[in-house]
Amino acid sequence: MKALKKILQCRIFFLLIAIISLIYSFVFTSIYHHKSVYNGTEETFMCNVSKYKIDGDKLSLDLNCKEKLMGTYYIKSLKEKEYLEDNLKFDLTVKLHGSLAVPNNNTVPNLFNYKKYLFYNNIFYLLDIDKIELGNGSSNVFYKLKNYAFDHARKINNEYINAFVLGDSSLIDEDAISSYRNNGISHLLALSGLHVGVFSFSLLWFFKKMKFKEKSSIICVFLILVMFSFITGFSPSIMRSVLFFLISSLSKAYNLKIRPINILYMVLSILLLINPNNLYNVGFILSFATTFFLILSLNNVKRNYIVSLLFMSCYSFMASLGISIYFFGAVNFISPLLNLLFVPFVSFIIFPLSLITYIVLFLNPVLVIFVNAFEHMSLFFNNFNLIVYFPKISIIYVFVYYFFLLCFFKRKRVLYLICICFLLIVLKLKPFFDNNSYVYYLDVGQGDCSIVVMPRLRKVLMIDTGGKVSFNIEEWKQKKKTYSIARDTLIPFLRSIGVVKIDLLVLSHGDYDHMGEAINLVNNFKVEKVIFNCRPYNNLEKELIKVLDKKKIKYYSCIKELNIDKNKLYFLQTKEYDNENDNSNVIYTELNGYKFMFMGDASSTTEKEILDKYNLPDIDVLKVGHHGSRTSSSKEFINKINPKYSIISVGKNNRYGHPNKEVIDNLNQSKIYRTDEYGSVMFKIKNNKLKIETCSPQKGR
Repeated sequence: MKALKKILQCRIFFLLIAIISLIYSFVFTSIYHHKSVYNGTEETFMCNVSKYKIDGDKLSLDLNCKEKLMGTYYIKSLKEKEYLEDNLKFDLTVKLHGSLAVPNNNTVPNLFNYKKYLFYNNIFYLLDIDKIELGNGSSNVFYKLKNYAFDHARKINNEYINAFVLGDSSLIDEDAISSYRNNGISHLLALSGLHVGVFSFSLLWFFKKMKFKEKSSIICVFLILVMFSFITGFSPSIMRSVLFFLISSLSKAYNLKIRPINILYMVLSILLLINPNNLYNVGFILSFATTFFLILSLNNVKRNYIVSLLFMSCYSFMASLGISIYFFGAVNFISPLLNLLFVPFVSFIIFPLSLITYIVLFLNPVLVIFVNAFEHMSLFFNNFNLIVYFPKISIIYVFVYYFFLLCFFKRKRVLYLICICFLLIVLKLKPFFDNNSYVYYLDVGQGDCSIVVMPRLRKVLMIDTGGKVSFNIEEWKQKKKTYSIARDTLIPFLRSIGVVKIDLLVLSHGDYDHMGEAINLVNNFKVEKVIFNCRPYNNLEKELIKVLDKKKIKYYSCIKELNIDKNKLYFLQTKEYDNENDNSNVIYTELNGYKFMFMGDASSTTEKEILDKYNLPDIDVLKVGHHGSRTSSSKEFINKINPKYSIISVGKNNRYGHPNKEVIDNLNQSKIYRTDEYGSVMFKIKNNKLKIETCSPQKGR
């Protein structure tokens, strides 16, 4: 027993085990790649439902078939939706008819890669479901209990019970969720060590009052926590907490005196050996990084509760900072102070009350009062946040950050804190040291959006914003959260390249697929000037002008040329036609000797006018007019400007049939990049040489 105690107390031993586990996981996931058992042509599938979600008319399914699949089914009627809501269960057997599709990579640089995320969860195909047949329910007693737990929560109809009892925060209002993220307190909604700690200590207290023996109490609490983990989906952060609780409790019960850091190393090794792909799970990384540095800081935490909480909040913030910058690119620097308020409020009021209300239903009105207070406080503080956005950084900078942080925690020298601050400043200002010019043609579906970035971010020019037209649909079909090009694509991309200000926003014309996101961009970035085309303003443009007037942003229309940085923009179309497309701004500019042309939706009528009016040179990069429609890119025009590269911004499988085959033929002497096939296209001018990069949906993993 003494030998076992000595081993369990040896920090070096467990540190080596943890390092070996990390190396093993990295090598294993890099070399050994699982392969799908499907060939992609299958049409019928027998599966079990591991998770399901109905949002509007969309049913999302996590499926256990021959391998894991992600299924999507669009519900055809309200009656069918009600039937599925009543009869879908966990582990239910279903027969599905549909087709397999390979998931896509992100098609806009620096954004979330859904394909890679699925890959590290051993999911290789998406299933587009045409028909679904429900079979037999599960005979497994654990799944029966899980189904009962979810059915019971649905009867209570409180989204915070779903979050804190079932681990599903998707039902919470989007504005509230956004405020939690901005305030740096969204971790309070993700079940983790904080919640497991409160839950486990409450259970231990209960069993102690019931006169249970210590070891029996530990086993009972552990079994309850395992069941809780099963119901909430075995997230890595919860499993870390549950295993940590078990080992630390047994250590105390048997007087093994295992150090907390050794327990953490032990739990890390266990979870990586069970699933090496955990190494790429953001929740897993954040959970272990935060816990590691909190353990290191235990000796520095003062006894006074408020002071201790402040120190813990600051240490947690520092521990998660590097990871947050790498994965999310945003940090709220007052979140440690906000956590000082919200952590006790959630830990000691909302979370316990949610658990109690789940059992004692008549307390739901009381829970609603505290939840409303929580939401209103978060929305209030959201008006005063101090969010700093960082450009996309290399993983090397993350390791450098944590090296300095580790030195600071170990040696307590201010020098290392100064190094950390200096590193953060360098990361924030990194784009301002980049001497290259960039032209991005972003994949925004069936729409246009181009961004020109001058060296050292001196000037940023944006031509069109894209926009997805929404149609009025029946209430039962409406989704809780719909895709927004600005919120989900443009804003995060611009921040990822360090943009804080748009110097010039040019709108080729007033169609929604070209300027639909303009108001969202103006509300999220400082915009210096906005340029409209030559035509009376339509309703969409008038709505934008109201916002511009309110924010005192200058705007102009029907201009001929404009200086931006050391370059000049020429607006070639200044004649007024009787349709919006022909009135599109057509822009010509030169960057470091390379000639770029942006056609908007200009038709062959406008092209002829431009040819008659100007003697155009050969164009290096042409943004093809009207998404490759047959009304644009006439043979005469293309032969005259002779583009070397042609960009067609077009949505995948669009209903217009763009691009037209005749246009493709007209461009046959040009290298064509279609955004539906190549994703976003970037032209980088470095040392007067043009480098091209694409963000292909099917490149690599």
